[in-house]
Amino acid sequence: MKESLNSPGVQIPEELSGQVAITTLDRIYNWGRRNSLWPLMSGLACCAIEMICTAASRYDFSRFGMEVMRPSPRQADFMLISGTVTKKMVPQLVRLYNQMPEPKYVVAMGACASGGGPFKEGYSVVPGIDKFLPVDVYIPGCPRTPQALLNGLMKLQEKIDHQTLKSDAHWYKKGGSAPIPVPILGPDLIDLRKIEQIRLASQAPEPGTDEDNHEVPHE
Repeated sequence: MKESLNSPGVQIPEELSGQVAITTLDRIYNWGRRNSLWPLMSGLACCAIEMICTAASRYDFSRFGMEVMRPSPRQADFMLISGTVTKKMVPQLVRLYNQMPEPKYVVAMGACASGGGPFKEGYSVVPGIDKFLPVDVYIPGCPRTPQALLNGLMKLQEKIDHQTLKSDAHWYKKGGSAPIPVPILGPDLIDLRKIEQIRLASQAPEPGTDEDNHEVPHE
């Protein structure tokens, strides 16, 4: 702890070196957060098996302070998207994300969560959860191994280490962060943030017709 928190360039008298640590508010704040991330307990597809394996005794990500998987979004600050994200599941994931307290993070586990994987062209699969949620770390692979998940968790810790209360802590600013509109699942998945674009696209004339919807004769 002493090595990770002491500010470089500050000399501490030798007689106080084991009793005093000089640091900044950002460092002590980030050090506490990086070692106490609580994942939201969820699994979407086969990547969840690898997540369970990582939590077991052989790999044991409790050494990162992340072993407390919470079944409630109110007690979690770290969403692990493990597996294929279908259009039916996206509204539930967005709703859970909105219920998580700030600061919160999202990790996309595997090829399916990151970009759709082998199901990218499927009618029922979203080509990447980043179309709806802000992703902090992408973990490639299909299947994604426990070692890759541990590496992704360490990358997330590195990102937290470089955050500052002055510029990155939007959750402390006036008004906070606005919730993400929950998509509507109808004949297809409708992102309410793009509703104006959808309205304009539906009103645009089809190719090959004029503004009065008359067919344009071919020469």
